[in-house]
Amino acid sequence: MPRRGLILQTRTHWLLLGLALLCSLVLFLYLLECAPQTDGNAPLPGVIGENYGKEYYQALLQEQEEHYQTRATSLKRQIAQLKQELQEMSEKMRSLQERKNIGANGIGYQGNKEQTPSDLLEFLHSQIDKAEVSRGAKLPSEYGVIPFESFTLMKVFQLEMGLTRHPEEKPVRKDKRDELVEVIEAGLEVINNPDEDDEQEDEDGPLGEKMIFNENDFIEGYYRTERDKGTQYELFFKKADLMEYRHVTLFRPFGPLMKVKSEMIDITRSIINIIVPLAERTEAFVQFMQNFRDVCIHQDKRIHLTVVYFGKEGLSKVKSILESVTSESNFHNYTLVSLNEEFNRGRGLNVGARAWDKGEVLMFFCDVDIYFSAEFLNSCRLNAEPGKKVFYPVVFSLYNPAIVYASQDVPPPVEQQLVHKKDSGFWRDFGFGMTCQYRSDFLTIGGFDMEVKGWGGEDVHLYRKYLHGDLIVIRTPVPGLFHLWHEKRCADELTPEQYRMCIQSKAMNEASHSHLGMLVFREEIEMHLHKQAYRTNSEAVG
Repeated sequence: MPRRGLILQTRTHWLLLGLALLCSLVLFLYLLECAPQTDGNAPLPGVIGENYGKEYYQALLQEQEEHYQTRATSLKRQIAQLKQELQEMSEKMRSLQERKNIGANGIGYQGNKEQTPSDLLEFLHSQIDKAEVSRGAKLPSEYGVIPFESFTLMKVFQLEMGLTRHPEEKPVRKDKRDELVEVIEAGLEVINNPDEDDEQEDEDGPLGEKMIFNENDFIEGYYRTERDKGTQYELFFKKADLMEYRHVTLFRPFGPLMKVKSEMIDITRSIINIIVPLAERTEAFVQFMQNFRDVCIHQDKRIHLTVVYFGKEGLSKVKSILESVTSESNFHNYTLVSLNEEFNRGRGLNVGARAWDKGEVLMFFCDVDIYFSAEFLNSCRLNAEPGKKVFYPVVFSLYNPAIVYASQDVPPPVEQQLVHKKDSGFWRDFGFGMTCQYRSDFLTIGGFDMEVKGWGGEDVHLYRKYLHGDLIVIRTPVPGLFHLWHEKRCADELTPEQYRMCIQSKAMNEASHSHLGMLVFREEIEMHLHKQAYRTNSEAVG
């Protein structure tokens, strides 16, 4: 028994010594990482006769700041991991002390048996086995491939560009930045603290010490997500003075589905106030009211229409159209507000929202060239909730039918043009004008910015207000909402930024890439067809 107590006491001393060494290592690593690193081979800006402007130094400072922010985040994670290891060692010491005390009392000790893996752990491992990580999957065609996107320490190179339209960019979203930083740190942890089954040999530094990799040794990485399984990461590291690369594969498995809530939503009494600002464009208003009559009056029947008209020209025509709908369909749930001033979309929507005097109501801010379905109106009701959610659907914008259907004598009716194909239109993910939100939320956040004049910008300001607030913004493409093509005019009185946005929108609205290419190379195509016809006729004569 004394011999057993002596062994436990010796182990306790060794653990205390290890704990002290580990604390020293933490302090040493912290001082080492915080020390500024220099690169003797880096050229100094401003020498060798090169001219560097203010923008260069600002970009350089920003890059250095981002680099040190990444380093600081990495240090915080490493310190947290070391603290956890210290806590585990303390628990081991406590356990040994308890064993010593139990042994001294003559009571035998049985260690806890290793727990069997839980169902959740088994599920996560099964996700890795099912994913295309260790072996390929048989795919029906090239369209079934899930491509990787690549990234470095500072940039992401992406196929799906989305709203930014940048094939290369610094991650803007915080969750994406944090994800990539965490992945690189996990890869470094795997390399610097390998498991016994890892296929890599320990390498020593020039002074015989263990070689430690850091984030500066990260060369590039690739990642892709299988929506039902998880995200795969391929990471490559390399020391500057070595030829060998270190390759790490990581996988973040998706867990099983979890119920967050289950509720019943009653939308049978939910009225939508559709607010349309308008100036001239009476022909487009006729088409809009045709769709309104079919969807809102004949199908939905829970709609109020508010038209805010700017100017005098065309006002009588708009009144006549509304009165005609009233007489034909016995529809009286509309309000016409006349403003004798220059058109301002934000001003019109503000006035339309405040013209409602019957308490709370769900509003749909709409334009005269928008076509919507009854299904969309229900989506509007389901995705907006007062004090909690606002709905910003992504509209499918149709191209110029004269170009899309150039092979036909006349374009088909509008109803037949409402298809989601890449040559017929595109998801207008840069537009935020169509939105469903409750009147109380709109008034609380302050409505539209009245300083914005002319085309564009007011909807982005309102969208950003919600992003900076506490409400949930539901942003998604919806199949029942179309932007009909119309000729766009960019006025000279627009600001340079507004004019640039207007021209970009005009270019994107015209036609798809392939159709625009056919227009650019029309002469070459016609010349080719002419040569083909001449050759065919020559062969027939010969």
